[in-house]
Amino acid sequence: MHPSGVTDLKAFVPARDPALSKEFYSDLGFTINWSNDEIAELQMGSFRFLLQKFYVAEHAGNFMMSLGVEDVDAWWEYIQQREFTRKYPGIMCKAPAMQPWGIRVLYLSDPTGVLWHITESPKS
Repeated sequence: MHPSGVTDLKAFVPARDPALSKEFYSDLGFTINWSNDEIAELQMGSFRFLLQKFYVAEHAGNFMMSLGVEDVDAWWEYIQQREFTRKYPGIMCKAPAMQPWGIRVLYLSDPTGVLWHITESPKS
C-alpha cells in the first residue's frame, strides 16, 4: 500500500540550447505552460514534460520519449510541411514504418539529440 495517490509524473528532458528547444517543441505543437532560464513545462493535450537546461552528450544521445498518436501519417505530413529538417539542421527524422514489434513508428530527434518515438497503435 502506497502512502498516498499519485497526482503527477513528468520526465526531465535535457536541452542544450533551451530557447532553440522551446521553439522546436512549440513548432511541434506543444504549449509552454511556464518557463524560466533553467526549466520549462511543456504540454500537449493532458500530457506534460519538463524541459531542463542540462546537457551531457552521452545522456542526451540515449534519452528517448514516446508519444502515442492516433494517426502517425498525419504527424509525418505535419513535420514535412513545416520543414523541420531544414529549420532545425542536424535533427533526425524518419518516415513512419512498421516495426518488428507490431507498431508503426516515426522517429524524430530534437535539437539536443533526444529521440522521440511517435507511435501509432495497431488498428483493432
